[in-house]
Amino acid sequence: MPSPPVKKVTDIHITSKTLLPTPVELCREIQKTEANEKFVAESREAINKIIFGDDRRLLVVVGPCSIHDVRAGREYAKKLRALADKVSERMLLVMRVYFEKPRTTVGWKGLIMDPKLDGSSDIPEGLRIARRFLREVIDLGLPTATELLDPITPQYIADLICWSAIGARTTESQTHRQMASGLSMPLGFKNGTDGGLTVAINAIKAASQTQTFLGIDNEGRANALTTGGNPNCHMVLRGGSKGPNYGTDDVASAVQQLEGAGLVPAVMTDCSHDNSGKNPAKQPAVFEEIVRQSLTNPSVIGAMVESNLKAGNQSFPKAVEDLEYGVSITDGCIDWDTTQRMLLEAHEQLAPLFG
Repeated sequence: MPSPPVKKVTDIHITSKTLLPTPVELCREIQKTEANEKFVAESREAINKIIFGDDRRLLVVVGPCSIHDVRAGREYAKKLRALADKVSERMLLVMRVYFEKPRTTVGWKGLIMDPKLDGSSDIPEGLRIARRFLREVIDLGLPTATELLDPITPQYIADLICWSAIGARTTESQTHRQMASGLSMPLGFKNGTDGGLTVAINAIKAASQTQTFLGIDNEGRANALTTGGNPNCHMVLRGGSKGPNYGTDDVASAVQQLEGAGLVPAVMTDCSHDNSGKNPAKQPAVFEEIVRQSLTNPSVIGAMVESNLKAGNQSFPKAVEDLEYGVSITDGCIDWDTTQRMLLEAHEQLAPLFG
């Protein structure tokens, strides 16, 4: 009697595998220049000075919710670069260049994961597009910001990022706290989706300490990575299920809790998400309040704003050729005219801080 077939116990649910280039291969293919490296280092230093109170300028991380069309992203970057020059004495503008999007259930996971917007998940090409676009933005003289979601991604693009965020869904994740402890750029941890600050405080503490965890090196080999800790982390208030948390009392509470934990009381506010009730049109009012608070509270270091060429968002998935140019396919955004007006008005409002 023949023996019964041996049941498979590995890769039962894996349907395909795609070999990625190693980080060092991709970085050689799409190299940064010495000027790029110098600009990133100087931008990170400038951001750190704002975080730690050595520069009273307002740090404004502004741009599309996500990059899905590099042509539109390029147009936005050129507009933002021109505006950055006009307000540079009182604000440091950093462009949102978000390639990874966390999903509550399913949906488009960002340009790195699905660059063709068709579910084909050509990740090698997504990494190439992301790296090229980051380099383009830096070549314009504009600092870059992103949310780092997958712990392998930084090996491919982190050298071209000036500031990064850990989102509300991942701030509590041990994996992301460990990753943050080894990152070379300043970084903001958002409060939890329930609005609680404790997870962000614990995350900042963990990220500032030495950590050992599993990861890959530049050659793509599995390593036990040990870090020295990232001392340049701060809190981002983004509201929560109980409502917004950008008011004067909310910020004072955040500062008190940070100081009680022995941390630098640096607070950035996300003008979107629950702070705007997920209504993008309310972002300018939130931003105006942050500017007002920053005039008297040095712990209010900056704001995040979701902005695009055109307002709102559009339904997705749909055929790429049917997408409206300059409109977000993820969270709704304010349009460019509103963004420009908001930032120029803030520049005037900040005048008392700079004599």
